[in-house]
Amino acid sequence: MPDNPRRATLATVAASAGVSVATVSKVLNGRSDVAPATRSLVESLLREHEYVPATPRREPCGSVELQFDDDLNAYSTEIVQGAVQAGAEIGVGIVVSINKDPGHSTAWVRDLIAAGRTALIAVTCEQLADQQVAALARARLPLVLIDPLNLQSASVTSVGSTNFAGGLAATRHLLSLGHRRIAYVGGPATAACNQARLHGYRAALEAEGAPVIPGYVWSGQFRYHDGLLGGAAVLDLPTAPTAIFAGCDEVALGVMEAARARGLRIPEDVSVVGYDDTQVARMASPPLTTVRQPLREMGGMALRTALRLAAGERIDSRHVELATELIVRGSTAPVPG
Repeated sequence: MPDNPRRATLATVAASAGVSVATVSKVLNGRSDVAPATRSLVESLLREHEYVPATPRREPCGSVELQFDDDLNAYSTEIVQGAVQAGAEIGVGIVVSINKDPGHSTAWVRDLIAAGRTALIAVTCEQLADQQVAALARARLPLVLIDPLNLQSASVTSVGSTNFAGGLAATRHLLSLGHRRIAYVGGPATAACNQARLHGYRAALEAEGAPVIPGYVWSGQFRYHDGLLGGAAVLDLPTAPTAIFAGCDEVALGVMEAARARGLRIPEDVSVVGYDDTQVARMASPPLTTVRQPLREMGGMALRTALRLAAGERIDSRHVELATELIVRGSTAPVPG
């Protein structure tokens, strides 16, 4: 990451406090030989200046933080597996954490550095705040986002997948089975990955001359409960869909349960397609047709990219998309009747 020329230094804080650089250093290191009033003043100025110790360029070693901002699920587990496996091959430790509230950006980054992290890989349900990204940049602590819900500034590195192509493939598969009443139950309406899958869905329908029926697009979160709600909403319409494309596998399982609660059989009465190809897709009954998002490969690539940034190497692209693939299983069938 590029240096920020306005980054506060120990000398900056010392000058503001009217003390020596050594005194500021003692406060940072928790030394006891500093007067309480002086300590309080220096700590206040450290926060005011948003001081974060600059970290030198590192060789690929040490540990990398893989941080989530929500509870782990089948999707998260795949990413962890990929990152841990790549770390074992390279000889780098992976520390997995859940941080739903990073609090003050500077203190959050300072804690990462104090723990000896080489880089941060973040999987977030929300967009990182600009202050958090800026604090990481000032500290020269590399950041890589995995499958970001929203692409941030061009300077933020991310690893994702071809979501538009995935949405296109899922919908084309249903169209090939004769379905024309196809609903989409997806994630957050403003999320970039959800928008790309939805655009792929719409593009496939438009190319076939099939309409997007009013009420057939439903947005929630990428969670099982939202699949229950979204599935109920579209299946209770006066003209119910014969097929549903879900924004992720967990949502797809909720949709399937909503269909069963209405006496509908899968795939005889309604076909369902998921997205991600996590373990739950293979364990579903019937096994779920889904778009495989290469989550393990994404975890491994994110780790290797983070280590390249930490070593001061240049990377060819700030955003990498890995290919998706349609996996056909038992949850889809030709249109009924």
